[in-house]
Amino acid sequence: MSVNVSSDNAYNKGVFMWHQQEIHLPEMPRGFHLITDEIARALPCLAECHQGLLHLQLMHTSASLTLNENTDPDVRHDLDAFIRRLVPEGLSYFQHTLEGPDDMPAHLKTSILGSSVQIPITDGSINLGTWQGIYLFEHRTRAHQRQIAAHFLPDS
Repeated sequence: MSVNVSSDNAYNKGVFMWHQQEIHLPEMPRGFHLITDEIARALPCLAECHQGLLHLQLMHTSASLTLNENTDPDVRHDLDAFIRRLVPEGLSYFQHTLEGPDDMPAHLKTSILGSSVQIPITDGSINLGTWQGIYLFEHRTRAHQRQIAAHFLPDS
């Protein structure tokens, strides 16, 4: 994973100032991918914050960001099975098919699940519930590199 840092609104200790950077994730196949640790590693500035707010925006229209259970892999399987059944590929009325039969269903899944999450930061850490994790849900059949714009407002 590589990280590009935007210097426009850099974090300055002691000053309320937005920090913004892009997080580049490696190619991942279709399915739910737990990315909580990758997000935390890409944002070492979080460690300096007592409290704040982290906004993550996926910069794509055929994958989703979501929070869900991070322990039992059956949850990931079941979520994937449900969303594939909810929005199947190959429906005859889809007109947007130039990029393949999985593209329009991927756009619909993204609209249903969303492309951003907001998470509090507490005592230098991403403040998730006991069983929560941050997931990238790749909807396309072929693996794609994905970028996340991270926006962080610290308390000091």
